[in-house]
Amino acid sequence: MTSRLPPSSSPVSPAAGLAGAAAHLRRRAAPASKRPHKYAAKSVVIDGIRFASTKEGTRYQELKLLFRAREISELQLQPKFGININGQQICWYTADFRYFSHGKEIVEDVKGVRTPVYKLKKRLVEAVYGIKITEV
Repeated sequence: MTSRLPPSSSPVSPAAGLAGAAAHLRRRAAPASKRPHKYAAKSVVIDGIRFASTKEGTRYQELKLLFRAREISELQLQPKFGININGQQICWYTADFRYFSHGKEIVEDVKGVRTPVYKLKKRLVEAVYGIKITEV
């Protein structure tokens, strides 16, 4: 049984030549900001860090100010949480931010669209880790 790859993910054949290889690399290396986002979010780069939306970038700037003012500590970007059930890795949940405020751990997710997959992963993380994810 042969598998068919979509044209955008098909490998470059030697017969395609240099022009074909260059075109293939341009498709592959196109910056994410050039493609329209699925939910119309506009990516932004702040301090050399790319954020998926301007809302997320703005929240980063707010948290950075709170960190500098020592209102929060241990600011972490894109913390990952593994969902393991009965010793089996099910999935990963990546939040937007994690930090401590007055000794309490805060996990934040900047949301525009609450997809069914997000809702499920959020509930799983809250149950497995015993934390509350704050939506901003």
